[in-house]
Amino acid sequence: MKTNAHSALDASALLAPSRIQRRDPGDHDVRIEILFCGVCHSDVHTVRNEWHGTTYPCVPGHEIIGRVAKVGAKVGKFKEGDIAGVGCLVDSCRTCASCMANLEQFCEAGAIFTYNSPDKHSGGVTYGGYSESIVVDEAFVLTVPRNLDHAGAAPLLCAGITTYSPLKHNNVSKGQKVGVVGLGGLGHMAVKIAKALGAHVVVFTTSLNKVEDALRLGADEVVHSKDEAAMKKHLNSCHFILDTVAGKHDINAYLVLLRRDGTLTQVGVPSEPLAVDVSNLIFGRRNFSGSLIGGLKETQEMLDFCGAHNITSDIELIPIQKVNEAYDRLVKGDVKYRFVIDMASLKQASALA
Repeated sequence: MKTNAHSALDASALLAPSRIQRRDPGDHDVRIEILFCGVCHSDVHTVRNEWHGTTYPCVPGHEIIGRVAKVGAKVGKFKEGDIAGVGCLVDSCRTCASCMANLEQFCEAGAIFTYNSPDKHSGGVTYGGYSESIVVDEAFVLTVPRNLDHAGAAPLLCAGITTYSPLKHNNVSKGQKVGVVGLGGLGHMAVKIAKALGAHVVVFTTSLNKVEDALRLGADEVVHSKDEAAMKKHLNSCHFILDTVAGKHDINAYLVLLRRDGTLTQVGVPSEPLAVDVSNLIFGRRNFSGSLIGGLKETQEMLDFCGAHNITSDIELIPIQKVNEAYDRLVKGDVKYRFVIDMASLKQASALA
């Protein structure tokens, strides 16, 4: 079936209306009418080919909340009318060690991402959530807690799991001191989730105008990271630090804030390598690691956790006609804290065309 979408035709092109092909649902497939789709910085990088390797036309979007419109004959988890989510993954080999461990994002045969990945059904590439509908195997479709605002829940499918996974993997719990570096789309989710896990949360930011907001979001302390005296007060004190900054910055300034055996996990992806002074790891037996989203089981666990604690993302809801403007604003950091597209605007535009 053909469906309306917004796509980019090359790295310099604006996202524009287009028509794309979606497969008919097979026995195990779910067709979802997309209601909301978050805008992730990864969308910008991919559309503009900043990570290299983008295949065009490119239809981005991997923070998808929608209503189930049709299910295959053997689908057991969903029925028509259910609210469902699709995150960063739509398939994997399902047989390698990582997949068997519910870590499909590390699939050794290559995870199939929601857009710009090989599509075994079409022979082309996968198309994402900037579209009216999507067809996904039920194993990669998620149940959305009923109490969560649908638009606010959309960014949980990337920003939520990107921050929840390392917090859980590192056993963040009540009474621990957790640092969050950066207060953007990822950082604001990290604050909410770490606080709900019971941690004492310290936000490190270069922006003094974010102090009040960090406290509103749940931070116990806010530190201006350019203030050397303020930073020194936190030396050797953090059990865990989550670094969400995607720009070039001095990682060593944060490594020394870890206590012995503490861990700093990087989830922001800077365009240039970060210089690590290994003495900061050796003296203190500190750990420096990375983390990539989460598998399907953990993503569902995250959604259930957010449902139990009534956690959603702080968003700015936009029509799809403003998505190119949103990309430019996102690059400038001009959003609190995630853009989410109201996909009804795509339907309305298609009806008028």
